[in-house]
Amino acid sequence: MSEDVITEIYNCFHPFVPLPAGDPAYVDCSAVRGDENIFRELGRKIIRSNPATCQVYTGHRGVGKTTELLRLREYLKSKGCFVVYFGATDKDIDEQDAQYTDILLACTRHILEDLKDYSDPKPLLNWLSSRWEELKNLALSEVNFENLQIEAQISLFAKLTARLRATPSTREQIRREVDIHTVSLLEALNEFIDRAKKNLPAGKSKLVVIADNLDRIVPVTRQDGRNNHDEIFIDRSGQLKALDCHVIYTVPISLVYSNRSSEIRDNYDTPQVLPMVKVKDKENNLYQPGIEKFRELIEKRIGGVAAAKNLALDTEIFDSEETRVKLSKMSGGHVREMMLLIQTAIDWIDDLPITASAVQRAITEARNNTYRATVDDEDWIKLAEVYREKRIPNEDEYRDLLFRRCVLEYREATSTGEIERWHDVHPIIVDIAEFQEALQKVETP
Repeated sequence: MSEDVITEIYNCFHPFVPLPAGDPAYVDCSAVRGDENIFRELGRKIIRSNPATCQVYTGHRGVGKTTELLRLREYLKSKGCFVVYFGATDKDIDEQDAQYTDILLACTRHILEDLKDYSDPKPLLNWLSSRWEELKNLALSEVNFENLQIEAQISLFAKLTARLRATPSTREQIRREVDIHTVSLLEALNEFIDRAKKNLPAGKSKLVVIADNLDRIVPVTRQDGRNNHDEIFIDRSGQLKALDCHVIYTVPISLVYSNRSSEIRDNYDTPQVLPMVKVKDKENNLYQPGIEKFRELIEKRIGGVAAAKNLALDTEIFDSEETRVKLSKMSGGHVREMMLLIQTAIDWIDDLPITASAVQRAITEARNNTYRATVDDEDWIKLAEVYREKRIPNEDEYRDLLFRRCVLEYREATSTGEIERWHDVHPIIVDIAEFQEALQKVETP
């Protein structure tokens, strides 16, 4: 097999590029994800609600939230909505150090850029002008604000968020200046939004803002025991909900299962969760429908290459069905993990098929280089308890394991219409010696 074919297959599994809406490689996994449906769970509330809604969406990083949100964007557009979508950590927010003001400025920047043709930007530009003396001293620009053209003035919001993300030395100064004037910024932003809603293109009756990637914000615990997730999404919920339009924020999965979960529901309605693809059951047996979904996912990713070269999945792409199934199982039902394992396995072969030994190499690398280092010494017993009980206690240490993807969430629909939620340890961790030792301890009477 030529190196070009292997390279093509390798790039079919890029783990950090979400599928755009309508991509032929998309696979509907709702049946093995507890019947989740983003159109029903988030979209219908927006379509059916006259007052503005504010909803939150979560799931493990890399599980497919962005792909689902991009599908939702197209669905909402087809239902008469004008949608402003942005990935907050792409250009605006440093996920290692984020606060509420960063999110407000990111929303302002993207709403202004996407709606400037449908509204008068004057309220927001007046707000920025009144802050200009303080902000220009933070190395934004030395130019006189009034001398700038309108487009250049609008672009200063992008410069402001870029400075927040890239320059820690001025980050706190910008935040303090903005925080003092949050109320007036929200008033200016809503004045801009209200004018825009009256002038949306023909056929568009609602405005929706989707702020993606906020689930990536790393938890930072303060001295008082609270963390930045609480400060952003709980303490500042009033401001996050203050935009005069429909809004969806992604939030960290650990927050949804914290002792603040009732406040999350009160403030944002019931949070929607995108769980893992169920590739095994609670008794650790393979769950064949989930394994078949992953087979379909792999086939669709390589469809063009395999068809052009007439390559069979389980003899010429993989050396056997068992090799493919093992890889799917060890991913834990996590789509990005599956793609990372495939790419790493391909690194270990000179020619197709992907062999059992190459897959084992990929698993071993992930185990030794990533997950062993991710688990602290005091966490092994906790993980063993989760593995045995298939649930997580309502304690910060366990929620942190959920955020770090050491513990995965699964959901399944029962015959009575209930949705059963359960948790398990990432399969790659299970064979680590420290975990096995901890498991023996918790299972010994």
